[in-house]
Amino acid sequence: MSILDKRGSGVLMHISSLPGKTGIGTLGKQAYNFVDLLYDANQTYWQILPVGPTGYGDSPYQSYSTYAGNPYFIDFEILEKEGFLKKSDYEDLQWSETQRYVDYGLVYVNRGKVFKIIYENFKKNIPVDFNSFCIENEKWLKDYALFMAVKDAHQGAAFSTWEDDIRLRKPKALEKWSESEKEKIEYYKMLQYFFFKQWRELKEYANKKGINIIGDIPIYVSADSADLWTNSKQFYVDKNIKPIDVAGCPPDAFTADGQLWGNPVYNWEYHKKTKYEWWKNRIGHCFKIYDVIRIDHFRGFDEFYCIPFGSENAKKGEWRKGPGLDLFKALKNEFGELPIIAEDLGFLTDSVRKLLRDVGYPGMKVLQFAFNPEEESDYIPHTYIKNTIVYTGTHDNDTILGWDKSATPTEVEYAKEYLRAKDAEELRQNMMIQALSCVSNTCVLCMQDLIGLDSSARMNSPSTVGLNWKWRALEEEITEKQFEFIKYYSKLYGRNKDNLEIKKKN
Repeated sequence: MSILDKRGSGVLMHISSLPGKTGIGTLGKQAYNFVDLLYDANQTYWQILPVGPTGYGDSPYQSYSTYAGNPYFIDFEILEKEGFLKKSDYEDLQWSETQRYVDYGLVYVNRGKVFKIIYENFKKNIPVDFNSFCIENEKWLKDYALFMAVKDAHQGAAFSTWEDDIRLRKPKALEKWSESEKEKIEYYKMLQYFFFKQWRELKEYANKKGINIIGDIPIYVSADSADLWTNSKQFYVDKNIKPIDVAGCPPDAFTADGQLWGNPVYNWEYHKKTKYEWWKNRIGHCFKIYDVIRIDHFRGFDEFYCIPFGSENAKKGEWRKGPGLDLFKALKNEFGELPIIAEDLGFLTDSVRKLLRDVGYPGMKVLQFAFNPEEESDYIPHTYIKNTIVYTGTHDNDTILGWDKSATPTEVEYAKEYLRAKDAEELRQNMMIQALSCVSNTCVLCMQDLIGLDSSARMNSPSTVGLNWKWRALEEEITEKQFEFIKYYSKLYGRNKDNLEIKKKN
């Protein structure tokens, strides 16, 4: 039996959104405080976004590596206690104009300065388990550290612009760069060592308190990533590692040009020939760092949309057949039953629905998509089944208070009637109550909605670049008071049966 077969609830809050004084959320005391609040509220889950090092647009879904952790999340106070930093090394740096939003430019510059200080101290006192960490993770760490070192030597330019010999991983070039960038390679290995040490300690703390981490992985890897550079045969690219086709979505009612994501698509024939070894390695790594994983764009395993590389938009793409059940049979044979959430939002064909039934993974239900007065939506609560994950919204949605203003008047009117809400505040509360009360085994609420924030707290607006992934909670917003709501109603609706008796809510 999977943990997702049991009735439970939790909160969606990315690491970057935690409060703190160094520009971005970290794996330090605020993360531990968040775990404590989840525990005190008798919750089961903490859902986060991908934790990889961010690339284009600072998106967690466009990472330089599907294996590496984001060094931005390394906590300085922990390293100070361990002797790798002094408070004066980071305390007086300007991290942002406001603690409400991440300033990625300042974070990049100032964290880089602090990381250099850490490295100088690290070289003087290398931890005894550093070498064993490097050996244990050699399959990906060696190539990732080299990739980042070469990238730095090219002023951050995409690897597609590098000289042919290193771009194409010629043995002599790899040897030459590995030698010339030896220190920088060690530097990047060090950052991963500290990230995973802090991550492992936080996850162990959460698990001991009964909190399970729901991680998130995009189906595709970034076009500028160590994954493509080191495993080009796994992707549909030419001999120069230039994509032939890229991923995206076709035009629809929301986007006349479709969505051009630009990620390289998989060479599924090659994956099948290798018995899906690449995917086994990826999923195996994910379950070392998460308890449950959500796979973004699950329908791409059934059929995936391909757009010729160099296209200006997604109009001229075509659908191709994915690996289907064959991939998931291989994963099941390797790992047994896995607690996986399938992101199945959007238009679904009969074949996608069949794949979901065959694999048995729960799909997602998002309440903000439910209230179409013209036709019954798949997201309306009275149609749910137990094997689903219900959300009021996700990182891609507006907050509930924001949705009250941005949705059409007829949608809002229908929602208020369905949820018995007179105004926006009642809509916020009743939508969350509806999610917690419904039949879905698992319910996850966004922290922004528990706090009661408007559109200014939206995490991401799909198909836009520049304003996303920045929202942070303030310290005074992450308190027991904000968790009283979910504590009461998750107990009332049987999502934490083993916990304290329900008391009348004031």
